[in-house]
Amino acid sequence: MSPPATLSVDSVPAPSAEPTSTASRLDTALALLRHAGRSEPAGVPGSPDYLHALIDQLVDLSSRDALTGLSNRRNVELSLAREVDRVARSGESALLLMVDIDHFKRINDGHGHAAGDRVIQCVGQALTDSVRPMDLVARIGGEEYAVLLPNCPPAFGPQVAARVRQRVARSIVALDDGTPLSVTVSVGGAFAPQWVRSTPGIWLQRADLQLYRAKAEGRDRVCLEHSAAPAVSAQERDMLLGAAPPARVGRSPRGSGKGARPPVPEGTPSIQELE
Repeated sequence: MSPPATLSVDSVPAPSAEPTSTASRLDTALALLRHAGRSEPAGVPGSPDYLHALIDQLVDLSSRDALTGLSNRRNVELSLAREVDRVARSGESALLLMVDIDHFKRINDGHGHAAGDRVIQCVGQALTDSVRPMDLVARIGGEEYAVLLPNCPPAFGPQVAARVRQRVARSIVALDDGTPLSVTVSVGGAFAPQWVRSTPGIWLQRADLQLYRAKAEGRDRVCLEHSAAPAVSAQERDMLLGAAPPARVGRSPRGSGKGARPPVPEGTPSIQELE
């Protein structure tokens, strides 16, 4: 008779860790909500309605900038992609504004980073107050914001951009020690090309070039593209004629040292000199 088979300890299947893992992820999700100042979803924990509400809150949280509560870069890039497609199909105009706080480094150096954070929050609120509820205001990095204005006729573009700049200039930021502080912003803008397949990266690049021009011309001013229907770029022409779409144009927040800015004329001061 053969000896009884031995069973190795390593061959014994481990008990499933799925319940513990699921509970851990749920605890992490709830901790994220609490850290953001949000309440736990109503309903029976673990029920379908509870989980759906939790997912909705997490999705919204992932699309928000933690400091200002504005839309973040991820959300604005998705919105730009949808708007570029809508403008190409419908021909309706849409304006993208890039807004940058002037001399922000001086604020951090002179008053501290807590004051800088306060300024970023107040400027974000001023931008929100100066546009329509349907418009999207986002903080895309550092002291830079993007404002997306769908259905904005070209005739109203300069007025809207000027209102944004003036609203910030009139705002007084109260620091924690009671010190009043005022700031200005530079604004650059570009309309999405109508009836043309484009990309969010190209649109961002055009608006960013105008922001760079506003900085170079003295700050606290607005620079917009001269036409609501700018010349079609080589990339857009290729897309229109059916060529493979270009690689996504990357763009990093100012000062990060990553990514390339749009080309500027020879002799133009560097952005470091303009800050």
